[in-house]
Amino acid sequence: MEEKRTVCVTGASGYIGSWLVKRLLERGYHVRATVRDPGDEKKVKTLLELPKASTHLSLWKADLAEENSYDEAIQGCEGVFHVATPMELVHQGQDGEEEIESTTLNGILSIMRSCSKPKTVKRFVYTSTTGTITVQPQPPLHEYTEDLWTDVDLCYELKMYGWMYLVAKTTAEKAAWKYAEENGINMVTVHPSIVLGHFITPHTSFSTDVATAFYTTNMALLKKIHRSPAVHLDDVCNAHIYLFEHPLAKGRYICPSHTVNLFEIAHSLGLKYPDRNIVTEFEGLDRSPKIIPCSSKKLMALGFEFAHKNKDVGDFCAEIIAQRNGFALMIEKLNFQIFELFNGLKI
Repeated sequence: MEEKRTVCVTGASGYIGSWLVKRLLERGYHVRATVRDPGDEKKVKTLLELPKASTHLSLWKADLAEENSYDEAIQGCEGVFHVATPMELVHQGQDGEEEIESTTLNGILSIMRSCSKPKTVKRFVYTSTTGTITVQPQPPLHEYTEDLWTDVDLCYELKMYGWMYLVAKTTAEKAAWKYAEENGINMVTVHPSIVLGHFITPHTSFSTDVATAFYTTNMALLKKIHRSPAVHLDDVCNAHIYLFEHPLAKGRYICPSHTVNLFEIAHSLGLKYPDRNIVTEFEGLDRSPKIIPCSSKKLMALGFEFAHKNKDVGDFCAEIIAQRNGFALMIEKLNFQIFELFNGLKI
């Protein structure tokens, strides 16, 4: 049996990165996971506890803002999955050209320069977003496809929610394609949308915020995602691996499988959690809005199948809510045990 290859995953402690590491280990890959601080037990503990981690996983310190910091981790790898991204830009509303350039743009170019040095990297898989496609002065009549690019000037003009993130990702991806073409790097980009579903990271993320917003009544956040494309975390990670392994994979691949309809999700969650105060009314929003889909036809034409296509987005959110409740219960039990311990010491 052929031994699986060695690959590098950037942003390995994040929502997508950690699940990707999990799936790669299950398939027998040797994974070099990069994180900002390998000594941060809170962030890396779940990675180290994954099956096969003791024999197939190693942690490497690297930072998007530091040139050459990925050199050692990438040395000898046949594949690089660049998942790391500064998600803080999603919530940032002020101009931040310096931050965009220093992290997202320079970060991806630094990693690609690291890929060029060892001459062993056979494919570079970059986690982009549908946000580098969907901001158009005139939306398409039928569907968004991989041929479209977000209008960065329009982002600066409208300054819509997450506009700095969209500018950063679009600018970075264009620069990455230019570098790949000029330096002979075999690059493939994956374009997920809102990513939801079960996870292994103990910290919150944009995805967990979206799911829990239905009972924390974060109406502002919910209204921003109505009609947005969505996909299950597991499908996103499987798509990354599929595109790395498939010999004919080439170019950009849109990756959503569903569309967010707040009314349908609220109804689904209301049935699953009748004891919670799930918000069900969204003033000013259309219950049956016209949807211009982000088409995953290219990905499916290559043979990829969405394993979670028969679930609804409410199911995706329910998986997150169940896990958040589980973490909260664990913390509550731990606090009680600590209380009992100190109480016993006092006696």
